[in-house]
Amino acid sequence: MPAQAEETAIEDEGDADNPLLNRVWIQQGDTASPGAAQIFLADGTLVTDSCWETYRLSKWQQVSDTAISWDEDGMTINADIVSVSPSELVLTLHLVSEDVEQRFVPAEVPYLCPEMPR
Repeated sequence: MPAQAEETAIEDEGDADNPLLNRVWIQQGDTASPGAAQIFLADGTLVTDSCWETYRLSKWQQVSDTAISWDEDGMTINADIVSVSPSELVLTLHLVSEDVEQRFVPAEVPYLCPEMPR
């Protein structure tokens, strides 16, 4: 009987303890586009999407326990992690002209974008 290799986890040590990672975060608030989502993958890829826009893949990094950054159209976006838990993410983005707070909650599954007016 041939020996079978044991499956190993692909994630890095400590990734499982970081509630920011590998979760679909849906933006909340009046200014959020329908279905606006961010997914911070453990491999350093940021997936940004919404019901109105084509998805975007960017490089992101966790600068410290309380700060992240990512590349968007050749510009670095710096953000403070105000709070992160399995049920909520709050970021303060430091944009050129102002600081903007964004709130997110985990996506509910299943989720389907609403029909968009034409």
